[in-house]
Amino acid sequence: MNRLRPIYMDDDGVPLDDMEASEDRDDADLWFLPGPIEDEPDYLPPGPAPEAKESEVVDAWRAAEAGQAAQLARVAARLGILDERLRRGPAGWRQRLALIEAADLSWLTQDRIGLDRLSLYMGLRVSTATDDAQALYRIGWTVRRLTGGPAPLTLRSGVRDLATFLDRRDRPGQGERFEEAKAPSRVVEMAEREAFEDRVAGWLAIMDQAEDLHAVTRACMGFHLWHVAELSPVDDPLEAAVTAARVAIADLAPSESAPGAIFAPIAMGGGGGFRAIGDPSARLARWLNAMESATFAALRKLEEIEAWAAAAERTMAPLSGKTPPMLRDLFTSWPLVSVQMAEKLTGAHRATVQRNIDWMEVRGLIREVTGQGRYRMWRIVETRATEARSIPVRNDGLSADDLFEVVAARP
Repeated sequence: MNRLRPIYMDDDGVPLDDMEASEDRDDADLWFLPGPIEDEPDYLPPGPAPEAKESEVVDAWRAAEAGQAAQLARVAARLGILDERLRRGPAGWRQRLALIEAADLSWLTQDRIGLDRLSLYMGLRVSTATDDAQALYRIGWTVRRLTGGPAPLTLRSGVRDLATFLDRRDRPGQGERFEEAKAPSRVVEMAEREAFEDRVAGWLAIMDQAEDLHAVTRACMGFHLWHVAELSPVDDPLEAAVTAARVAIADLAPSESAPGAIFAPIAMGGGGGFRAIGDPSARLARWLNAMESATFAALRKLEEIEAWAAAAERTMAPLSGKTPPMLRDLFTSWPLVSVQMAEKLTGAHRATVQRNIDWMEVRGLIREVTGQGRYRMWRIVETRATEARSIPVRNDGLSADDLFEVVAARP
């Protein structure tokens, strides 16, 4: 027996079920009202992606290093050869390589300071009316840091140590004096920000987490994280590049009696190593390629200097006095030399310097490269034996590995 459902009535005698159905029909007619939230499409732009943790960043570079282990070993071996050659050579070799590397870095930063202008500025503090004073100051700082000065990272590196390396302090007796009149306005602006020490502390913290990485990999990581930490303007990679060049040789054994390589050449191999495109693996691959080419170029230049110095010593043996050997050492230390530079750096009389330079030019040891009346500059002339040993830009049958074997076998 079916039981009848009771019908409930309101006070006016209208069934309640009929009222609910009528309300549902009325709601269906309200087409202009928004629908349920879960049925609407999401037109909002995506929010910012969560930042990667520091441990994840370092792990990505560890994986990149593991994938480039073979090439990293070759680069480390070549840096060791360069360090050994510099230990056995005069101090002028390091200065010469630093001047060439700084001039190449100036093209990376759009300053475009040539070797002639850079040599005049570093030797005589001479600049022309068209020279950019800020650009010369920046590249001069680059040369000083590539030839010496405080280390950017030590076993107990702190914020003040890196600030000293960057000349971001104005304290007597602590690093070089930071002169706002000479420094670029962008560098002054970055130095005056209150959060600079916090940014440096953050960059140093992540570099400390990567202590187990090879120095070359660590330098590459530090370069690409430099602008993430906002330690320099985005369009100014100079400070990051110089810091990375000094960090890359941290694994080389230090020796106070016979200092070797102070920096790892990078810009000599082209600007591809500084491109900030791709994942850590792609960036490290470009970095290693550039450093390998730059190290070969540096070794080739040392071969040229050594061969020229031996030939110059034999040719200049009949000359007497102190000026000829001093000029010979000067040409091995500077890529380009003028009479004014030689007069100041050797202390000899200008007429004596000019007479010896003319004698060397007639004998084919040096040649003029400027072709102008004032500030004429000379450079060494490569010997045929040196050119035959050079890394070929032509197809002469000598590969990079062959040159490595030749250099490694030299006493």
